[in-house]
Amino acid sequence: MTEFVDALRAAISGATGRPFGPPRARRVHGGDISDAQVFDDGERRYFVKRQPVARRAMFEAEADGLAALGAHVRVPGVVAIGETRDAAFLVLEALDLHGTGDAAALGEALARMHRAPQAAWGGPRDNWIGSTPQINEPAGDWLDFWRSRRLGAQLQLATENGLPAALLRDGERLMADLPAFFAGHAPSPSLLHGDLWGGNHAYLADGSPLLFDPAVYCGDRECDLAKSELFGGFSPDFHAAYRAAWPLDAGYATRKRLYNLYHILNHANLFGGGYAAKAATLVQALLAEVR
Repeated sequence: MTEFVDALRAAISGATGRPFGPPRARRVHGGDISDAQVFDDGERRYFVKRQPVARRAMFEAEADGLAALGAHVRVPGVVAIGETRDAAFLVLEALDLHGTGDAAALGEALARMHRAPQAAWGGPRDNWIGSTPQINEPAGDWLDFWRSRRLGAQLQLATENGLPAALLRDGERLMADLPAFFAGHAPSPSLLHGDLWGGNHAYLADGSPLLFDPAVYCGDRECDLAKSELFGGFSPDFHAAYRAAWPLDAGYATRKRLYNLYHILNHANLFGGGYAAKAATLVQALLAEVR
């Protein structure tokens, strides 16, 4: 622990130009992947996420994602990234977060971010969705990107993980039918949070919204909106404000199920159990839409 604290203090001091004194540590909730603590020296405090040192690239990708989002919406500021022999860590500003606030402002900000022009589908680097590598190699066509980098990648993992044969068979049928879901829908690339479930947003004391824990890439804006509906956690004001700022295209109700299949398959690959059955049911329902 001493080595970690020494490295942490050095990283913070180097990044801020001010010595960070011997800190007190308090463990906090930080998601399912990283160990999370707040370090406080009596004057300043920081939110610190820690992983095995081999996963440092996850923090580098997260920092890049926060920087991309931060040009459009409020995000935690990145202070430093560092490592010891055993651990990698990401230092963020510590913020007092609240569960409710100006949800309409979040919907409006997300619409503005989605409208900002982007050059291509994908992104400059790969990152992670949960603990699963997420391939962001750019593609010139959205359907090709979704087929190969998203749905196809999860089905390949499902094959490697030995998920049910019926799910894999129906998944391959769905891959062949993908063009049917995009008839009359021609999206432009939007900067996406990439993992916009309820646990990855909050509000500051003044009610202003905040996003964090991104899995950033450029894709169809409907992917973010679909994920925001998958597990709930966003108020009706959020959805209404987004739609008022930028109405959704016809067919979204069906495509959101296709886009959320990516996340359900990812959960099935990570956790198995009921998620595999849920994915199989969703694939069958999607096939019924086009056959």
